[in-house]
Amino acid sequence: MTNRAHNFFAGPAVLPFSVLEETRDAVMNFANVGVSIMEISHRSKEFDAVIQDAERDALAIAGLSAQEYSVIFLGGGASLQFAMVPMNFMKTKADYLITGEWATKAAKEAKMFGAVNEAGSSKDKNFNYLPKSLKFSPDADYVHITTNNTIYGTEWKSVPDTGNVPLLADMSSDMFGVKREWSRYSFIYAGAQKNLGPAGVTMVIIKRAYLEAKANEQAPTMLKYKTHVEKVSLFNTPPVIAVYVLGRTLKWILKEGGLNAIEARNQKKAKIVYDVIDAYPMFYKGTVADKADRSIMNLTWNLPTPELEEKFVAEAKAKKMLGLKGHRSVGGIRASLYNACPMESVEVLAKFMEEFYNANK
Repeated sequence: MTNRAHNFFAGPAVLPFSVLEETRDAVMNFANVGVSIMEISHRSKEFDAVIQDAERDALAIAGLSAQEYSVIFLGGGASLQFAMVPMNFMKTKADYLITGEWATKAAKEAKMFGAVNEAGSSKDKNFNYLPKSLKFSPDADYVHITTNNTIYGTEWKSVPDTGNVPLLADMSSDMFGVKREWSRYSFIYAGAQKNLGPAGVTMVIIKRAYLEAKANEQAPTMLKYKTHVEKVSLFNTPPVIAVYVLGRTLKWILKEGGLNAIEARNQKKAKIVYDVIDAYPMFYKGTVADKADRSIMNLTWNLPTPELEEKFVAEAKAKKMLGLKGHRSVGGIRASLYNACPMESVEVLAKFMEEFYNANK
């Protein structure tokens, strides 16, 4: 479509155009059954196929075995997971890496269920780097990491060695945007509205052995992961259309070539913008102190004055580039280059940045 804007919103975020088309058709007539995806029973065989396909495709993308891992789809966003994780898996204490606002909120919720050890933190410099000096507790119930920090623009490229302590991760803003050693994780969760689909559903990947050995049997039924694993995400009515869109997005990832192709393209997109930032460091001031820590999902920078930042956002919007205003807590500029963000949009942004620099330097 020629009237599509260039979408740099941090979430809800850009979706593959082919998925939008498929969803449009499914809203009118899902699977040729004569009703909308919004009207279909979640107990129907047609929707059951959606759930089954989504679980199979998620495991295929990650290269994980269905015998070893389960995939479930939950409501409540990643924020609900902040409480569900310690409710299910914390016995006495857990280690948390504090690298941004969402990691901070996750640790705050965990403190309601036990002791939290800050194994590493970058809050001393407003989260503009990833901590390198980490102090893990060998007797912790688990280690929690936020792999990408949407607000501050940092991203773990590799995860620290946690020894025999289970590693749990919030991957909301870079899930299936980069390759990872998925088998190192006992538990992964990701709000869909950045790289996976629309708002309203959270994807969870759980190692079956970890769930069986460590899950708290006294957790409330709806907040117990075992409930949703045993009922294949159908214990209660799931967010049907959100799960459908997520499933179509997973198929799009596979069709695009899987994680190898997706990550390579994401690296290329990020480099195009970072090259402009690095070319004019006194004008485009990257907010991440160490380039090795920079996210390829959420790119953040400042301009010399707040007034110039406002002008940048306004002029970009006039050119149909949306979502470039930084998070309200930090200001500045942020470009979110998620999987479905087209290369064309990134090239348009980089060209605009060059023009804006020449006009305002």
